[in-house]
Amino acid sequence: MRVLTDQEEVRREKMDVLRKKGINPFGQRFEIKNNSKDLREVFGSFSKEELEEKNEQVIIAGRIMTKRRSGKAGFMNLQDQWGQIQVYLNISNLGEENYELYKMADLGDIIGIEGTVMKSNTGELTIKASKYTHLTKALKPLPEKYHGIADPEIKLRKRYLDIIMDEEVKELFYQKQKFWSTIRNLLIEEGFLEVETPVLEITSGGAAATPFKTHHNALDIDVYLRIAMGELWQKKLLVAGYEKTFEIGRQFRNEGMSPEHLQDYTQMEFYWAYADFKDGMNLVKDMYRKVTKAVLGSSKFTSKGYEVDMDQEWEIYDFETIIKEKANIDIYNSNKEEIIKYLEKSNQQFDPDVPYWRLVDVLWKTIRRTLSGPGFLVGQPVELNPLPKRLETDPRKVAQFQVILAGSEMGNGYSELNDPLDLEERFLEQRTMAESGDEEAHVHDKEFVEALEYGMPPAVGFGVSERFFAVLVDRPIRECVIFPLMKSK
Repeated sequence: MRVLTDQEEVRREKMDVLRKKGINPFGQRFEIKNNSKDLREVFGSFSKEELEEKNEQVIIAGRIMTKRRSGKAGFMNLQDQWGQIQVYLNISNLGEENYELYKMADLGDIIGIEGTVMKSNTGELTIKASKYTHLTKALKPLPEKYHGIADPEIKLRKRYLDIIMDEEVKELFYQKQKFWSTIRNLLIEEGFLEVETPVLEITSGGAAATPFKTHHNALDIDVYLRIAMGELWQKKLLVAGYEKTFEIGRQFRNEGMSPEHLQDYTQMEFYWAYADFKDGMNLVKDMYRKVTKAVLGSSKFTSKGYEVDMDQEWEIYDFETIIKEKANIDIYNSNKEEIIKYLEKSNQQFDPDVPYWRLVDVLWKTIRRTLSGPGFLVGQPVELNPLPKRLETDPRKVAQFQVILAGSEMGNGYSELNDPLDLEERFLEQRTMAESGDEEAHVHDKEFVEALEYGMPPAVGFGVSERFFAVLVDRPIRECVIFPLMKSK
């Protein structure tokens, strides 16, 4: 059995005292009428005299964060979901029994307070307590107020403590809600249908990524956790006759971790019939501008050392041209040795044995770090993605666009390939790439090709993950997940 600390022993003794008094240490239902945010907004500008005259009765609940007592009166700071508010308690207003409960309370205990709104002598908005209700006994002490949680692993492993102690972390997830709700609301306003597609798939498709594999006992088959947000399923819905669909959900990629990458994360993808990648760019630009202002209250932000203004004119970066400008390499008339030489000179980690076009992808990602954006990358080689339409002006390239922000890709879209014969040919090329050792080559999905044979209208698709949110708030993506995956102790 775990040995209790002195503080934990004392708190358990107090728990027993509460029980002897007939009070449940872990509480019952408590009806809240007010919260700290509303009280500050409504009464913050009132004078002390105005509040005395108003005699506003309130009922609030929360966690005791600070406590200071002198004789028969004292103060505490009570923290609810919306912040903290000061509470004034004295024995004459509370009575001896209630005041005794206040005296024996510990930091971290959860309580309910009824009282009137007032201003203290220093002008701080305060609740003058007339009733004290014990709701939950905290059996462990909170971290020290002024030091918080220093260990970054503990901050993530015990995220509930991190949120209690750090208002910025708590606010982060309100911002994240605004991020996704702004995207969802904009798409719904634009006439998109929100759908749900399978998380377990027989064939892992829709992206170049390594899937998680598991076994379905009832059907006795191996299945994969999806690596895309229903891309192939949503395109089948375009075949079915829906013209605008989107999905927001979790997807999974069994790949490395970094400040920008996780194995399970939230993604949005939309598909829009009768539109092309240029229409997608216009919608995405509007979406990103609205999301940025909703989350940050401004079009401007700093991330990873880059200064970005989403309201400025967005750059257009052509894949072939930008590589020529930055690396002096013509990707259509080059070789692996030339690219390897450049990557080695750039101190870039890479596998020299991968196929040529995978090296080109590494080359591009090296150059991408020099671009602050906002902008769109266009003109990608068909070898790097088999699913978009080819550009009519240059069939070596696809009608694809990627959002470039702060040196990273922050979204990917393209005019969807709806020619089943062309797609079948590209899947066969991808199989050849896979057989030559390319682990990121696309899987040949025969059922999807068959669906396209029934006819899918021309369309554009686009996807963005919560990595965009992490860039907006300038934090590693792992910190932007409310409960990130951690190794067992």
